[in-house]
Amino acid sequence: MNPMFRNTRKDAGDVPPRKRGDGADAGASAHERAAGDESAADVDPAEAIEPVSDPSQAEIERLRHENEENLQNWKRATADYQNLRRRVQADIDAASQRAKQALLLDFLLVLDYLDMALKTPCTTTEGKNLHAGVELTRSALVRALDRENVRPMPEAGRFDASLHQAVERVETIEQDDGTIVETVRRGFTLNGQTLRPAQVRVAGVRSRLGA
Repeated sequence: MNPMFRNTRKDAGDVPPRKRGDGADAGASAHERAAGDESAADVDPAEAIEPVSDPSQAEIERLRHENEENLQNWKRATADYQNLRRRVQADIDAASQRAKQALLLDFLLVLDYLDMALKTPCTTTEGKNLHAGVELTRSALVRALDRENVRPMPEAGRFDASLHQAVERVETIEQDDGTIVETVRRGFTLNGQTLRPAQVRVAGVRSRLGA
C-alpha cells in the first residue's frame, strides 16, 4: 500500500467526531433568533421611538408666562399711578379752595364795612357824593363775588345750624320757636356750600313762669 495513501486516511480519521448536543444548541439558537425577529416585527415604530420634548415649545411657554406677568405688573403700576394722580390733584384742589376761601372771607369783611358805611346818613353834598362812590364800589365787589359763585343766604326762615350762627335767643310769643327774628351779619355760600354762616337772632317760646 502506498504510504502516502495511508497517511491521508489517517489524517481524515483524526477529525474529531461531532458531539451529540451541538445540533440541539444550534437549533435552539436559530429558534431564539427567529422569535426575536418576530418580536421586533410586532413593535410599532412610533412606540419604539421615545418622545423628545421640543425645547422651542418650552421656551414659548416660558415667554408667554413672562409676558402675562409683565402685563399684570404694568396694569397694577398704571392703576397705582392713576390713584396717586387723583389724590395729588385732590390735595391741590383742596389747598387752592382753602386759599380761595380765605381771600373771599376777607372780601366779605370789606363788604360788611361798605354796608355799614352806606347806612350812615348823609346830608351834605360832599357826603352824598361819597355815598355814591361807596355804593359803586360795593356793586363792583358784589359782581366780583358773584363771578366766583359767592351767593348771599336768605335772611328769613327757620334756624339751620349748618347755615346760621345764633348770637341771641329772643323770647316771644309772636313767632314760632326757631324762627329767625333778625340777621345781624349776612351769610354767604360758595358753590352751594356754606362759606360764612349768618349771624342771627332766633325766636324762643316764652316760658309761663316768665309771662
